[in-house]
Amino acid sequence: MKRTGASESTGVARAGGGPARGGPEPADQRRTDADEGFGGRARAFARRMRSGELGPIPGVVAVAVLWIIFQSLDQQFLSPRNLSNLSVDIVGTGMIALGLVFVLLLGDVDLSVGSVSGLTAAVFAVLNVNQGMPEWAAVLAALVVGAAIGATQGFFAARLGVPAFVVTLAGLLAWNGLMLYVLGASGTVNLPEEGFIHALTSYYFEEAAVAYGLAALSVAVFFLASYRDSRRRRSVGVMYRPLGVIAVRTAAVAVVAFAAAWILNRFQGLPLALLIFLVFVVGLDFLLRRTFYGRKIVSIGGGAEAARRAGMNVVWLRISAFMVSGTLAAVGGLFLASRVAAVGQTSGSSILLINAIAAAVIGGVSLFGGRGSTWSVLLGILVIQSIASGMVLLGIPTPMQSVITGGVLLAAVVLDSLARHSQKAHGRA
Repeated sequence: MKRTGASESTGVARAGGGPARGGPEPADQRRTDADEGFGGRARAFARRMRSGELGPIPGVVAVAVLWIIFQSLDQQFLSPRNLSNLSVDIVGTGMIALGLVFVLLLGDVDLSVGSVSGLTAAVFAVLNVNQGMPEWAAVLAALVVGAAIGATQGFFAARLGVPAFVVTLAGLLAWNGLMLYVLGASGTVNLPEEGFIHALTSYYFEEAAVAYGLAALSVAVFFLASYRDSRRRRSVGVMYRPLGVIAVRTAAVAVVAFAAAWILNRFQGLPLALLIFLVFVVGLDFLLRRTFYGRKIVSIGGGAEAARRAGMNVVWLRISAFMVSGTLAAVGGLFLASRVAAVGQTSGSSILLINAIAAAVIGGVSLFGGRGSTWSVLLGILVIQSIASGMVLLGIPTPMQSVITGGVLLAAVVLDSLARHSQKAHGRA
């Protein structure tokens, strides 16, 4: 947690009650305001907005506005059935976007993830269905192919200095062509219904206790983690969140978690796909925020030369980020294949790439590197898939979905650019 900006807006206190000794005057004033109660936190929040530290707010606002608009136009949009389907539809593209976060945090981009997802799904389908390879082995082969592609592209970008845009653009074309070659003359491979991959998006935990239990566990873990972090920070004399602020944040998480559990239980229960996706979101968030590897990835996005002079192996870290992107593209490809129970020539289409990038950027991952989280993807993919779901319910042609998605993506990039300029003006970037 930074000492300025986002920390103050959420009611962060200073151990000992006073300002940091020797700190700059504006930061001290923000700490004083934050300790004055709701009014002080409101002023700190306003300063944070003016300085360009928007965080997840644009994504939350976008989801809320879209849901209100679509619900007013069609009462079925917020029905348990549609929201349950929405929770499964976000997983495939969301997994791909999670991998993109690692590359975007570096300030790079991976344009090949859509083609990689299609190729790896084709590898799995051909090996499992056509060649008779055991399903687990075919899944492993698909993941290895995704990781190998990421390592290859990362090598060209990091070691040889070829711009990532060019390398992955070439990959977009090459891996799509290879996918068509792997599928062969038939062009489509149907997945067996009894397989594990098919069950990824068709299995639901119908017992209500599962969804409510997961909600309760999530709330408890959030509170304990927040409280432990606050105590640790207070013990070393840095700013921390008071117990009252932690309680309010936990209550907000509880409302969202139990409301989601209640809605899902009104249809078929907790989808297995959503559970796996949330595990990936939480696990990768921990990797980025709580491990040396993740912090190094973020620091490179803030300044590669400074990271190199600090002794970091920038080349290896960049290659590993592309490997993560390729592997998660493979995971996303398997979920997308599971959703339609087949792999075909349209798998890994260009719209998939656009949606994955849009999900990351709309959620708050910066194209300039160094800012964003896996939770950003969850918000962003909700925006993208809500647009798709709402337009299907309204009977609006698919081309218009691309038009609206493109407009939302442009707005997100413009907002990201303006926020970047504002941060520079306030000395925060």
